[in-house]
Amino acid sequence: MRLASAFLLAALPTAGFAAAPLFTLQSQDFTDNAFLSKSFAGNNKSSPACTGNNVSPALSWSNAPQETKSFALLVTDPVGAKGLGVTHMVAYNIPAATNAFAQGDLTKGKGYTGGKNTPGTNAWYGPCPPVGSGMHHYNFVVIATDLPPDQLKPGLKHEELVKQLKGHALGAASLVGRFSNDPQG
Repeated sequence: MRLASAFLLAALPTAGFAAAPLFTLQSQDFTDNAFLSKSFAGNNKSSPACTGNNVSPALSWSNAPQETKSFALLVTDPVGAKGLGVTHMVAYNIPAATNAFAQGDLTKGKGYTGGKNTPGTNAWYGPCPPVGSGMHHYNFVVIATDLPPDQLKPGLKHEELVKQLKGHALGAASLVGRFSNDPQG
């Protein structure tokens, strides 16, 4: 019996077991879990923690699921606002043919429908962690969806977008950037 099972297994085509390429997100501006440049930090004259240039980093993704019709992008700081979390970017209705944003595109509102981030804007709002709050981790998540790129209305908040994507998400890829306003990180 064992010999017959071994022959059956050997006869199975191995090509059917090849894994699909991994859906990945990367940036030319930083590697996963690396420090974000101060140029990507927020810029708000009324806040001493927001002294950057508020330029969004370049992002690119590859190997999205075949059925993808659009993408969404969320950027969050889970320990911001004293552990309540801060959403820095809510972007969606990104056409399936898009696989990258150049540096600054998310700041300018190009190529996506903007939702409301925690500060209330619909574009990139860079890191502004308070001095003394330690290292913050900024989670960049691109989500492949089966929704047409004009399906969702503008202005959705993070939670509203997630609710709309339930049952429509096909896969996700992520990248983490770190930032601190503390002198020693």
